[in-house]
Amino acid sequence: MILSWTPTHLPQKRLVGPGEGGEVVRDVKVLAVLIRRRYREGASIAVVARELGVSKSTVQRHVPVQERRDAAAAARQRHRNRAQTPYEKALRAQVVRLYGSGMPQQRVAATLGISVEAVVARLEPSQRRSKQEAARLSVEQQGELLPQEEIVARYVQGATMAELGRLYGVHPTTIRRRIPDDLVRPRASVPKPRTRSRRVLVDEEVRRRYEAGESAYVLAREFGVSVHTLRARIPAADWRGRPAGEASAPPPRSAQPGSGGVRMVLALSDEEILARYRAGQSATAIGRAAGVDCRTILRRIPEDERRTHFQAQRLNRPAPDVDADTIRALRARGLSWEAIAARVGLSAKTVRARA
Repeated sequence: MILSWTPTHLPQKRLVGPGEGGEVVRDVKVLAVLIRRRYREGASIAVVARELGVSKSTVQRHVPVQERRDAAAAARQRHRNRAQTPYEKALRAQVVRLYGSGMPQQRVAATLGISVEAVVARLEPSQRRSKQEAARLSVEQQGELLPQEEIVARYVQGATMAELGRLYGVHPTTIRRRIPDDLVRPRASVPKPRTRSRRVLVDEEVRRRYEAGESAYVLAREFGVSVHTLRARIPAADWRGRPAGEASAPPPRSAQPGSGGVRMVLALSDEEILARYRAGQSATAIGRAAGVDCRTILRRIPEDERRTHFQAQRLNRPAPDVDADTIRALRARGLSWEAIAARVGLSAKTVRARA
């Protein structure tokens, strides 16, 4: 009969031997015996934990420390013995040869059918290339695959090094190394494309189209010149704007209230505005009722009647009339300063100051 272990907090799990029945055992001593027996048979801690339905820490707790150390030492010895086999020696030699020829680790792994980690494990630290050396070697290998004859032919036909670099996916300096020195063009000889097309400015056409009603700005944008250049082609008598050289006059300013100018007619009279302002309404509220800006309302109010910023602030946000006795009574009931401030509508700092 083969005994098996099933924890009480997990669904019952039977481990059935070939041709024999299984029996569920809940004894910790039997569990320890099963763990040690399977571990001594060669099963790992993870395998034993999975078979018995317990954690790996439980398996480690029931396996003596010396047995675990001996098993680790035996595993290391098996690894060293495997490294001395003919197959392992041949594989290591192939990895070193391919990697030493300049092949990257990924290509070595794909060629030999192993993982990149296996390639790294079979290389000594002194045999591994640094990141800078690997990048340089990759660029050189990529440059060797470039078609030099095709690059030179395209360059002679007029293509630039930057365009060739974008075409082949390399830096322009890599393209420069593939082109002979006697074929390299000077920078000044490379024609720069014109970003803006311009038409020939014909004076007769400009005058005719301007007299027909087209604006100077439309003509200047079409011919690719400035308005001043176009102005020089049109006679002064035909120019529809102000004469050249005349200074622009400042725009007329609207008459200020009280200076005899025309005032805006509001939905509220000046007397009603002043009465509402004296009653405590703000200029913003009066302007909202009249449909105008608050500055328009303030211009209808005399200077000596206008409130200062602090007066308006106290009027718009009046502080609650809470005395010190009320605050002390609430404090004696066990309320915090924040709770008292929320109840009376003041800040905690003001409440402390008034107490």
